[in-house]
Amino acid sequence: MKRPFETWILYLLLALLAFNAFYGGISLILAPDGSLLGMQPGWLDKSPFTSYLIPGFLLLLMNGIFPLLALYGLITKNRKWFGWINVYSNKQWGWTFSVYCGIITNIWIIVQQLMAEYFILQTIIATVGLLILVAALLPRVMQYYTVSNG
Repeated sequence: MKRPFETWILYLLLALLAFNAFYGGISLILAPDGSLLGMQPGWLDKSPFTSYLIPGFLLLLMNGIFPLLALYGLITKNRKWFGWINVYSNKQWGWTFSVYCGIITNIWIIVQQLMAEYFILQTIIATVGLLILVAALLPRVMQYYTVSNG
């Protein structure tokens, strides 16, 4: 099957998520007081964190590195890696990871809204997370990443 156009949308969304998380995560790691991003330390008052260092590291890992890993799996259709955490045995692991990315992103935003001050980027990233799920679950994308078990 030829690569459907919809897969390119999924690639773009994952790259956008990763780019944003790399920028934010690295900024928070370099300046754990949040100053590089204009974030206030008081925004962490309802959280278990005293600085943005650990949230920055988690942001970089979960919403930066993980989506790039999913993107690699989608583009290469590599079947050898990460099969052991692929809950959908009839799908490429890159596809499954893209679904995980959409779920992780929205859980991230929900937790962030519970523990920190609201800012407009949260709405944008939540939308990207939802669009990743929608794009991954489009029938032609799902069919393209289906593998035969034979």
